[in-house]
Amino acid sequence: MTSDGSVLTADETERLTRRGLRLAQFTVAYNVVEGAVAIAAGVAAGLVSVIGFGIDSGIESIAGVLVALRLTARLRHGHADERKERITLRLVAATFFLLAAYVTVEGIRSLVTAERPDTSVVSLVLLAASIVVMPLLAAAKTRVGRRLGDPLILADAAETRICVLLSVSTVLGVGIFTLTGAWWLDPVAAFVIAVFAIHEGREAWEGELAHDHGHDDH
Repeated sequence: MTSDGSVLTADETERLTRRGLRLAQFTVAYNVVEGAVAIAAGVAAGLVSVIGFGIDSGIESIAGVLVALRLTARLRHGHADERKERITLRLVAATFFLLAAYVTVEGIRSLVTAERPDTSVVSLVLLAASIVVMPLLAAAKTRVGRRLGDPLILADAAETRICVLLSVSTVLGVGIFTLTGAWWLDPVAAFVIAVFAIHEGREAWEGELAHDHGHDDH
């Protein structure tokens, strides 16, 4: 049964599940490349939020792998193993908390040591690309998750939305630093992401994403 109460046929369920699997696979592939470039650029420029962005890409890849494994198992066996799905959802939720912890610690360290990052054109280009790609990916996952009434796919979509927020806040922090030299905006941007990550992580852990986002058409 979908989140709006309608009933899907077996063929529709399989088609949507395969679409969810393809989206998860694309997420993993894209984020592996994105993460490697972001971490390299962030380390080179000393940008905490860009390194955090790269770590987020890695974390999102882990979530994508977990989701892809469960969707593959569903297609193979023709049904969902609810116990394993709950465990996977908790593991995906844990990745949100991992991200929040990392960016918070690094942000505090950056503020305490008053590290002044360099500007990074590569980082700005990478972040701009993410701002274009990730909203489309998140929307596609959300549509599939809603149709299936699937909290696991919706949690994966929420993690992709976090990537969008991280991209926007980071590009603002890096861009404003480039223009004004306000170095402290970089770790502050990281703290903003930590708040969003904790919120979405709690909802994923409690399985509330399907309820909260099921009728959200924005």
